[in-house]
Amino acid sequence: MPGVTELLPERPQAPLPIAISECLLGTQVRYDGSGAASSFPHAALEGLFEFRGICPEVGIGMGVPREPIRLVGSAQAPRVVGVKSPEQEFTAQLSEYGQAMAAQLTDVCGYVFMKGSPSCGLFRVKVYPLNNGAVSGAPDMRGRGIYAAAVTSALPDLPAEENGRLQDAVLRENFVLRTFAYGHWQRVLQAGLSAQRLIEFHSRYKYLLMAHSVTHYQEAGRLLSDVREDLTGKAGRYRQLLMAGLSRPATRKSHANVLSHLQGYLKRSLDPASRQELDLLITAYRQGTQPLLAPLTLLKHHFRRFPDRYIAYQTYLDPHPESAALRRPL
Repeated sequence: MPGVTELLPERPQAPLPIAISECLLGTQVRYDGSGAASSFPHAALEGLFEFRGICPEVGIGMGVPREPIRLVGSAQAPRVVGVKSPEQEFTAQLSEYGQAMAAQLTDVCGYVFMKGSPSCGLFRVKVYPLNNGAVSGAPDMRGRGIYAAAVTSALPDLPAEENGRLQDAVLRENFVLRTFAYGHWQRVLQAGLSAQRLIEFHSRYKYLLMAHSVTHYQEAGRLLSDVREDLTGKAGRYRQLLMAGLSRPATRKSHANVLSHLQGYLKRSLDPASRQELDLLITAYRQGTQPLLAPLTLLKHHFRRFPDRYIAYQTYLDPHPESAALRRPL
C-alpha cells in the first residue's frame, strides 16, 4: 500500500482529550457537596486521557449544595424537577446547556457520564411516573439524563460511556478503543478529507471493524465501493457505521475469525509445524482455553519474521496503547 504513511495522518497518542462529569474527578459539585472520584476507574485508565470536567447543574447556575432533582413523567419525554420543590423545573435549561456544550466539544474523543444522574445519566436513569401531578408508582428505568440526552443527540458518533460500566474490563477496553479510532478520524478531517484518505482509513480499520461487527464491516465496504460522488455524505455515513460497529464488544468467535484471516497472509511463509501451532492456538482461544494475547502475540512474532506491509498497517493489532494492557482479560 505505497504512500499510505504519508497520506493518512498518524494515529493520536495518549493522553486523548475527553469530557467527563466533573464530580468523577473528585470535584465537590454534587447536590450534597460531595465528589465521586471513587466510582471511576482512574487507575485502569491512567495516562490514556486528559479529562475536561463538566457539571451541567453547576453550569446552569444551580448552587452547591442544592436540592436534589429527578426525572418525572414518561421515559420517552421526561422532565427534570426538584425533589422537594417539583414546581421548579430545569428541563429546558439542561437541554440547552447540553446543546451549547456539544457545539464546543469539537476536539474531544469521548465522554464519560455519571451513572444514574437525572442530568448526566446515560442508561437506566429512574423516571418517576406522575398521577395528577404527584409522583406515584415504581420508577421506569428506561430514562436518560436531560443533559446527556442533548449531548448524545448532537454528537451521536462520539464515544460515550457511564462511569459504572467502565468498571467492566470488556466495556472499558471497548470505550478506549473507540476513543482512539474517533481521534484518528478527527485527524483525517483536520488534514482534509479526500476519497483516497477515506479508502485508506477504512483499509486500516477493516479488520478491527470486522472483529466487532461483520454486518457493519460489510455495509461499510458496500458504501465505499464508489466514492466518486457525495464524498462528504459518504464519509459521514462511514463514520456512523464505524463507530456503531465498534461499539459492539468483540467476541471470542469474532476475534478468532479475524485471527484466521490474518493467519492466511502467512500461509506461504510458515513451515507446516508453525502453521499447525498457530492454528491450534487460535482454536484454543476460540474455545476459551487461551487468552487473546496468546495467538495475537504469536501472529505478531511471525509477521516480524515475515513482514507484510498491509498487515503491519492494521489497527486491529494495536487499537490502543499496549502499555494500558487492556486486552489481558479477553
